[in-house]
Amino acid sequence: MKTLPPLYLSHGSPMTALEPREAGAFMQRLGPAIAATYGRPKAILAISAHSLTREPVLLAAPRHEAVYDFGGFDPRLNEMRYDAPGAPALAERVAGLLAAAGLPVHRVEQGGLDHGIWTPLHYMFPAADVPVLPLAWPPSWTPAQLFALGQALAPLADEGVLIFTSGSITHNLRRVFSGGGMHPPERPATPESTAFREWFATRGAAADWEALFDYRRQAPHAALMHPTDEHLLPFYVAGGAATAAGATPATRIHASLTYGDLGMDAYAFGPGAQALAV
Repeated sequence: MKTLPPLYLSHGSPMTALEPREAGAFMQRLGPAIAATYGRPKAILAISAHSLTREPVLLAAPRHEAVYDFGGFDPRLNEMRYDAPGAPALAERVAGLLAAAGLPVHRVEQGGLDHGIWTPLHYMFPAADVPVLPLAWPPSWTPAQLFALGQALAPLADEGVLIFTSGSITHNLRRVFSGGGMHPPERPATPESTAFREWFATRGAAADWEALFDYRRQAPHAALMHPTDEHLLPFYVAGGAATAAGATPATRIHASLTYGDLGMDAYAFGPGAQALAV
């Protein structure tokens, strides 16, 4: 099996699970492309903007179900299921890697996949037959600290494990809901969202990690696009996880938008990532 490029996917609104639009269609192509290009993953290590803890925690349950961690959306979402096998053996391996890097790590025998995990996976691997290990993480860590967390995980990419991180390349819900209701998903892109997304794509392609670490100061409209940055920070874990390949470009493999502001861009990291721009 070839080295699996770590991924960062924007999962968007919970409605993405019912209304795939461009990003959902991309995710439907992405799963088969991974299998065809790199081989079917033995397991998925999932890191989502919605599973947050004070220190890294592995959810090592033998079985997972979809968690409906949202409200006020179409009730059909609560009828969707994603019952995937867990990966307790992988939890031991990940715990060992993090401990060897001097990072704190905890393990619980509980499970559950938040919507940032099961929404993309139900498009990528609809049979829900690839074992999943969620890793909850601290949003108080800096981009550089989370990059180091990813570096500790890098050996997994050579062991058939897909390192899959999930968030949103832009995430200001106040702008999405401004004016008393949710903007239509087809609303044209705002200049601020476009500028921020293009800065990330340019700096990522150049593997300019010093600038990316300092995005809060250097990227245009950073505080506006991310009033809090938990939806962007998983990007850095995925980037760090590709460092075994040397210089680590962040390759944008999909670009689309919903509600005018909510970017749905996806990135893969390391050499060969462009093959997943399907």
